[in-house]
Amino acid sequence: MKKSLYLFIICSFLTASLFAGNPDRQGEAGAVQLLLNPWAGSAGLHSMNTSFVTGVNALRINPAGMVRINRTEFALGSANYLQGADIRFNSLGLTQKVGENSAFGFSLMSIDFGDILVTTTELPDPDPDGPTFNINFFNIGVSYAHVFENKVSVGVTLRGVAESTSDVSAFGFAIDAGVQYVTGENDNFKFGIALRNVGSRMSFTGQGLATNAPAADGDSYSLTLAQRSAGFELPSMLNIGGSYDFLIGDGTHRLTALGNFTANSFSRDQIGAGLEYGLKERFMLRAGYRVDIDADVDQESVYSGPSAGATISVPLSKERKNNMLSIDYAYRTTKVWDGTHNFGVRINL
Repeated sequence: MKKSLYLFIICSFLTASLFAGNPDRQGEAGAVQLLLNPWAGSAGLHSMNTSFVTGVNALRINPAGMVRINRTEFALGSANYLQGADIRFNSLGLTQKVGENSAFGFSLMSIDFGDILVTTTELPDPDPDGPTFNINFFNIGVSYAHVFENKVSVGVTLRGVAESTSDVSAFGFAIDAGVQYVTGENDNFKFGIALRNVGSRMSFTGQGLATNAPAADGDSYSLTLAQRSAGFELPSMLNIGGSYDFLIGDGTHRLTALGNFTANSFSRDQIGAGLEYGLKERFMLRAGYRVDIDADVDQESVYSGPSAGATISVPLSKERKNNMLSIDYAYRTTKVWDGTHNFGVRINL
């Protein structure tokens, strides 16, 4: 098993070198919604818990972790993205264990941009009471994970991505895949790798791209011409993380230290670390810090810096103490606006 772990780590870093960050390509990828984390349980650690994330939270971070649940987990999440920008995203997720070693998952996330005033070249400053339009962003995923002897788990997510307004739309497919490895006397050491957002190019089509232009032969009439929009890639990335659990007082207290490296295909690579404290797994506090590698202050990404979060879990009944109701909260600082607040509710059965 140790030889397999060493080989796994070597392959991980070789893969990371292939996905090394490229700041010169920043802004070339689309479908940025795939980079947003709707789950407060992992957002409090800047999404860096690649090695030990479990349940519904794993559907976004590392699908290999969703199999490490009791039986069923259902969650609802909501986030106030960039406080002051009036943008929210909402999500729901479900993981269901099948047998002892497998699990299926389902996730859905949508973004609400609110009503946006219509502007045109003739009317760049619209009437506040004028017509509005909506932008529809959502993605839906189906996941599967399997664990081998409680040591190595693997998982994959197939995700559909849609972005549209009333007259233009784009649709694409993405694949997430991940592995988690657990070892140690009390399963203290964990290692994980997740490859995310690898998929098809997307491009916009629809009536909104049509335009009127004079006929080529010089006649007085005009023609309606269809414009082609440029295609764009998905924001693929590779996460490599490790963690160690320090168990105190016969496991009453748990302090988990973690480190994570992110190789971004369309921006600078990132590195970060964090801590999570758990009291009987009923109350948890977490904090993380992440930075962009080789970036000046004015070149850092929106989510560089600190993050924090908390979880409170209570049993649903005295007879079944493993059936839990959990409330999650997370806050991440941002370079612009006033940060992002995540809220979530989870039910474990």
